[in-house]
Amino acid sequence: MQNMSDRARLHNGVEMPWLGLGVYQMDEDKQVVEAVQSALSLGYRSIDTATLYQNETGVGEAVASSGIAREEIFITTKVWNSDQGYESTLAAFETSRRKLGLDYIDLYLIHWPVKGKYKDTWRALEKLYAEGAVRAIGVSNFQPSHIEDIMADSQVIPMVNQVEYHPKLAQKPLLAFCQFHGIQLEAWSPLMNGKLDDPLLHQIAAQYGKTAAQVVLRWDLQNGVVTIPKTVHPGRMKENMDLFDFELSPQDMALISQLDQSVRLGADPDNFDF
Repeated sequence: MQNMSDRARLHNGVEMPWLGLGVYQMDEDKQVVEAVQSALSLGYRSIDTATLYQNETGVGEAVASSGIAREEIFITTKVWNSDQGYESTLAAFETSRRKLGLDYIDLYLIHWPVKGKYKDTWRALEKLYAEGAVRAIGVSNFQPSHIEDIMADSQVIPMVNQVEYHPKLAQKPLLAFCQFHGIQLEAWSPLMNGKLDDPLLHQIAAQYGKTAAQVVLRWDLQNGVVTIPKTVHPGRMKENMDLFDFELSPQDMALISQLDQSVRLGADPDNFDF
């Protein structure tokens, strides 16, 4: 990863930007529109939303007004838990596509592995993929056991698994599993909701003339993990992009990885009730 335009190649050949903007908890109206417009003007080309976020319409408005060719922008959205199931997922996808105002979605994900539903949901995603309504399909918050369950009788292996991933939750077995099967791991909450007060991160950052946030995002990229930090501030967006003029040494990569404590900020994919 040498510059912002570099892309990860998914196992079906589709290319996905290594760095994008997450829009979780951004208000539907002015806030998300302005944030996405700012990101696109700065050079971001990947926007990650979801049915749950209730801001797909705003994302679509910002994309439409950007003046950037549609094929240059990579849009991800997700089917929410209450919409899972075969027919209901197909209907939810059409709702998301209409709200976004797009002919196709670049990446469609199952948001959480809802027991008894996610395999039927995956069949729906396979149909959408076969029809060309989506360029790539994947999952979010799935453990290896969930992915193996899907792969046991599916036609398509997930192309992406988006999970909580940061130095305090390095998920090494999951990363290794995904890499083995050619599934691109993607990090949500990469900056630990701003909890970057560990002295080691600041010590390493000082060595490179960078911030702790930039060091963590660079650690993601060097681990081969796509990352989508969320911010509404253009200054932070610019800072989060400034990752391509330095490289962490193997020693510093290892030190950051040693911060892993299996600490989750979000729910446990094996034990959630929503």
